[in-house]
Amino acid sequence: METSYPVFTPEMKKTHKILIPNMAPVQFRILAAAMEREGYNVELLGNCGSHVAEQGLKYVHNDTCYPALLVIGQFLDALESGRYDLEHTALIITQTGGGCRASNYIFLLRKALERAGLGHIPVLSLNFSGLEKGNSLPMTMRFVRMLLAAVYYGDLLVALRAQTEPYERRAGDAEALQSRWLDTVCAEIRQGRGFSQHEMKRVMPRIAEEFAAIPAERTPKVKVGVVGEIYVKYSPLGNNDLEKFLASQDCEVNLPGLMGFIQYSAYNLSETARLYGGTFFEKHISDWVLAFIGQMEHVIIAALRDNGYHAPLPFRELTTLTEGIIGMGDKMGEGWLLTAEMVELIRAGYENIVCAQPFGCLPNHIAGKGMINKIRELYPDANITPIDYDPGATRVNQENRIKLMLAVARERLALRQTAK
Repeated sequence: METSYPVFTPEMKKTHKILIPNMAPVQFRILAAAMEREGYNVELLGNCGSHVAEQGLKYVHNDTCYPALLVIGQFLDALESGRYDLEHTALIITQTGGGCRASNYIFLLRKALERAGLGHIPVLSLNFSGLEKGNSLPMTMRFVRMLLAAVYYGDLLVALRAQTEPYERRAGDAEALQSRWLDTVCAEIRQGRGFSQHEMKRVMPRIAEEFAAIPAERTPKVKVGVVGEIYVKYSPLGNNDLEKFLASQDCEVNLPGLMGFIQYSAYNLSETARLYGGTFFEKHISDWVLAFIGQMEHVIIAALRDNGYHAPLPFRELTTLTEGIIGMGDKMGEGWLLTAEMVELIRAGYENIVCAQPFGCLPNHIAGKGMINKIRELYPDANITPIDYDPGATRVNQENRIKLMLAVARERLALRQTAK
């Protein structure tokens, strides 16, 4: 017997509030503004803490992917808080459409809702893969442009703050400027402005110029890159506030942008056809999609470089960094992109890397942890530590392992400074 799930109907746009799990706080806040522009009533969840994981463990087996446990725990913790009208609340979750368990989170969530007596709450899917056709957000060209703009603006603001904050003379300047620009961008998006190519070309350099004008003292710091499974990599809930911890250790943090994962997902559409056979259209659709996505890539890169900041490589160059290390057919989860990001970071001077992964995440144990020795052979200065995140893993143990990596990094930095 088929199970029927509640459907989010067009009429519900006016009556229901949609709760959004908080994976990438900056990018998702702008994404929420884009959804509001489309007429949705949304709220980006901010409930964190150990009780969220405990809530997830009530409804999800502890062998299930840790991000699924946290997302479901965050939803159920919010729903049971008494803050929402449960007859007029819906949830939304992203789906990649790949072979990773992430594509199945939506089914785990629906099962958990049923067990909690909340099976009437509709769950929407945000995806570009044609999944959940009857229960996904309609993707108009305008909405797609707004979503891409949300990611690009978010990536820029995250990069600028991360590369300014460790050196600012007056504590709090970079955070305040990021907050101000985040408010401005969200307000523009809600008004239906700011997401065209022309507008982004005008605004992005202004944002970078204002960050570059913050009084700063560029004393040498330990530079740390963060890679890993997409949720644990970006979510403070998933990685125990990893960025804040590294900042407390007087480090400059480089968190590769979310747009890279979107481009990777688009690239893999044609890579599958090239590897296993397909039509001419299937083999080249990624070229057209990437050309569309990448219209603003050169703008964000120029905005960073022209103002003295490190800028990521263009995606096309990123695809060449895995040669001799890992095959492009490794595309489950973060796949070859994870390896490529580690190589890019090392070559850019961020040779100290935290590889954050959920315990038991097979794609990341292969493309992340499994590639460390090979990368060290090619780049002897690579100082990489894999950190597992799991309900049973303690924050103290995770931070102590990172401190050991940082101790090596500080010794090397001191030697380089002495050599000068």
